[in-house]
Amino acid sequence: MTTINPWINFNGNAEEAFTFYKSIFGGDFTKITRFKDLASPEFPVSDTEAEKIMLITLPIGKSNVLMANDVPAFMGKVNENENRSKILVSTESKEEAELIFNGLSAGGTVEMPMANSPWGSYFGMFRDKYGIEWMVEFPAAK
Repeated sequence: MTTINPWINFNGNAEEAFTFYKSIFGGDFTKITRFKDLASPEFPVSDTEAEKIMLITLPIGKSNVLMANDVPAFMGKVNENENRSKILVSTESKEEAELIFNGLSAGGTVEMPMANSPWGSYFGMFRDKYGIEWMVEFPAAK
């Protein structure tokens, strides 16, 4: 079954915000990945970005997960007066990911086409024709 979980972008304070969210919702982080954890010759990470959060996850309830990252400097600063969130759709197959990505991105702006990512999923990102930001992934890239 397809799942949808909110993903929030931060200007370097994702860990602080999620520590606060954890104090409200309870539970434990199921993943904390820093940009330095992904560093490689194909995915260089500067010293100023190394400790920033690439992914942090906090389960909420039985099947929801709140997710976030710090926006790398090369992508620009997040403007708090605009939508800071993306909706992440995780699929059960590569084909389902393609179908959802192609359907929702029609008439919108693709920021990252569907492709195998450095973190191991089949991933794409876009803003739909209504301005809503989406990410689509098949977690086990094959």
